[in-house]
Amino acid sequence: MANETVSYDADDHRSGPIKLSGISGLQPRRLRSARKNRSRFLKRPLDVVGASFGLVLLMPLFVLIALSIKLTSRGPVFFKQRRHGLNGVPFEVLKFRTMYKNMCDDSGVVQTVQNDPRVTPVGSFLRKSNFDELPQLINVLKGDMSLVGPRPHVPGMLAAGVPYEEFDPRYMDRHRILPGITGLAQVSGFRGETREEYPARMRLEHDLHYVENQSLLLDIKIILETVRTEFFSGKGY
Repeated sequence: MANETVSYDADDHRSGPIKLSGISGLQPRRLRSARKNRSRFLKRPLDVVGASFGLVLLMPLFVLIALSIKLTSRGPVFFKQRRHGLNGVPFEVLKFRTMYKNMCDDSGVVQTVQNDPRVTPVGSFLRKSNFDELPQLINVLKGDMSLVGPRPHVPGMLAAGVPYEEFDPRYMDRHRILPGITGLAQVSGFRGETREEYPARMRLEHDLHYVENQSLLLDIKIILETVRTEFFSGKGY
């Protein structure tokens, strides 16, 4: 992965430049614009083909997970939650339910922690393997999400104890494109909790980096990297 140094103003309260790890480096603005125009026409077909193939291939796993959830805890198989979509317009993201029904957090503002008592034993496995995110392939087919993009956040998501919009005024720029099942931040190691400033900052930096440098090739690299390093050994988003 290429590295890029990102500069900040002194009043950002950081001790120095932060290294932004990414799969591709920044390109000249005119080149980026031309590449974006080409990728727009190819991104949706990639999403439809990839999501359709994934749903067919993983259908036996879907059935097994659904049975495991129903046999070990009361409640629905799926969990729906409102999240920011394209241009910040909310949509319902679909996940396998990982928490006890009476403890599910519809708002999503209270982030999960290690050994969270709200999470079922089956849910713990689903989160660690990222299998809980698989139903979002249906969101991709519906056009609410893409295979690759910034992860969809719940409205009012906190970063270092404050709403992300207050944490960084550039936050809504990450919603200029469709959210994704996976993204540059996730494959670069910035996933999970955003209680501390550094991971919250770096997740946003990687999201904005992707928004400015998206391309079909970059999407394919992120998908392959997700399968290789995240899908079976992750710790959950």
